[in-house]
Amino acid sequence: MTNSIEHKTTHRSNNDKEKLLNRLKRIEGQVRGIQKMVEDDRYCVDILTQISAINAAIKRVGLQLLENHTHHCVSDAIKDGDGQEAIRELMDVFERFTKS
Repeated sequence: MTNSIEHKTTHRSNNDKEKLLNRLKRIEGQVRGIQKMVEDDRYCVDILTQISAINAAIKRVGLQLLENHTHHCVSDAIKDGDGQEAIRELMDVFERFTKS
């Protein structure tokens, strides 16, 4: 029995992809910084401040992806007559995104 799962893809310009990857790499570096802070027994409030900065950075990446998705994927789906499904999917994403 084969399990095939269809994965949707989105074409991003090299510039957009590079910006997203750079932001994510920066966040990855911040996470490693927190690991070092824990290893070095840094003050809890300092660590929590860094965690807050990471959460804000992740949300900014998410919002950028949501904006791009709306302007491209959802807009294209509406033009192609698949708007209802795209809007339903977008609303599901908004619901999940705002829970975090």
